[in-house]
Amino acid sequence: MPITVDIDVMLARRKMSVGELADRVGITPANLAVLKNGRAKAVRFATLAALCEVLECQPGDLLRWEAEDAAVG
Repeated sequence: MPITVDIDVMLARRKMSVGELADRVGITPANLAVLKNGRAKAVRFATLAALCEVLECQPGDLLRWEAEDAAVG
């Protein structure tokens, strides 16, 4: 998927655990792990806003686009 999730980077910068972030955002650690590991198909704007508020960052600090390599066949 061309969208990369950088929640781990922000967690490290803020010296915060996944469990603490999940508690402060109001989502389950399992749902945060799905998002953090790039397995989520969607993210609610309310969840993204809560993540940004808790981590004191912008959405672009958490999500970035990377071009996929075109398979030549």
